[in-house]
Amino acid sequence: MTGTSPSDFAKRLDKTADDTEALLGRLLSDDILHDEIARPKRLMDAMRYSSLNGGKRLRPFLVVESAAVFGVPREASLLVGAALECIHCYSLIHDDLPAMDNSDLRRGRPTLHKKTDDATAILAGDGLLTLAFDIVTRDEIHRDANVRLLLTRALARCAGIGGMVGGQILDLAGEGRFGGNEPIDVARIQQMKTGALLRYGCIAGAILGQASQKEYQALDDYGRALGEAFQIADDLLDVEGDAAALGKPSGQDAALGKTTFVTQLGIEGAKQRVRDLLARADSAVSIFGDRAAVLQAAARFVAERKN
Repeated sequence: MTGTSPSDFAKRLDKTADDTEALLGRLLSDDILHDEIARPKRLMDAMRYSSLNGGKRLRPFLVVESAAVFGVPREASLLVGAALECIHCYSLIHDDLPAMDNSDLRRGRPTLHKKTDDATAILAGDGLLTLAFDIVTRDEIHRDANVRLLLTRALARCAGIGGMVGGQILDLAGEGRFGGNEPIDVARIQQMKTGALLRYGCIAGAILGQASQKEYQALDDYGRALGEAFQIADDLLDVEGDAAALGKPSGQDAALGKTTFVTQLGIEGAKQRVRDLLARADSAVSIFGDRAAVLQAAARFVAERKN
């Protein structure tokens, strides 16, 4: 990989994180919008608690950088990235609930239901989910309504029954939550629960840039490889990572009896699979030449992350 040094990549990642933080702060302000009746303080405080001051903002970064390949205005891609981040933050709130993963810690702080209560956490997640679709349909994103429609439809499908939500219930079934001994397809669960939103971050740039079919497919292939690499890295961190660096307890997968890439492939096999996926991601976006340097660096960052 050439063209983007680790320090340059880190600066770009931090810049997008800062810009996303500022944008989310404005989107989650107390200002009432047209057709809204009120923004209840308890709800807004909870939504801000779980979406501000945290995370690397990798998903918005993927939107911004995939869109940059086509010269899309940064303001437009940041809005789409903010919508995606709202979906991601809502999913974390709900995943942490007692009925799901029952987590007490997220990003080094008490999870929202521990900070407040279950009902507030559920409604804050609902609020972020619906706000995402308010954001992604806004006129400022693209003058062509069909582009906004395609972005919205893709987001619904990546976040919904055939994507993240469907993957979550398959993951719970794999833990034996619903009785029986359903076969566990770790790769399918990953593609849906974790990979779908990461993939959206990549194809959203193609949609915004009104890419050709070949260009769209390249970013789709890249997003799928990056999503799987992210999950395997996550599985490895759960086994080898430090809880302080992670900002949450390690060893949770084993405690829940989850089947993961590590339990299926072993530690060394999982690490080799990540290397193979890096090569695949790099190859997928090679059609963009030097414009792909940041995306290639992003894939390496995902594979080598420590938290």
